[in-house]
Amino acid sequence: MINISIPKPSVSITERQQIRRNDEPIITPVSGFIDLHQIPRDKAGIFMFFNINDELLFVGKARKLRQRVKKHLEDNVSPIKNHRDEVYRIDVCIVEDAMEREIYETYFINELEAKYNVEKAFYK
Repeated sequence: MINISIPKPSVSITERQQIRRNDEPIITPVSGFIDLHQIPRDKAGIFMFFNINDELLFVGKARKLRQRVKKHLEDNVSPIKNHRDEVYRIDVCIVEDAMEREIYETYFINELEAKYNVEKAFYK
């Protein structure tokens, strides 16, 4: 039996509303998130979208994390395009090895029962 443990997120951001302070420019949010800059641009890994009740909505993997997360929040072909308003928290785990990313993605989808991942779901 293979023993896999869920790694601690490297970055975790939550949805926030724009706040303007004195002369600071307003940061334009992407689906309510203004802290996407905290997600590494050139790192590979796994990202997870959670709702306000800590239920896992979607898991994905990427070679360039920030681009991929933004694409899911903006793109019209994303599997979560009709559920973006449910996303409250985004967790990111840095995983550079491609095979490990594939294993973690499949494990998270099935162990945590991701709501909108359908292709790799074996729990249904």
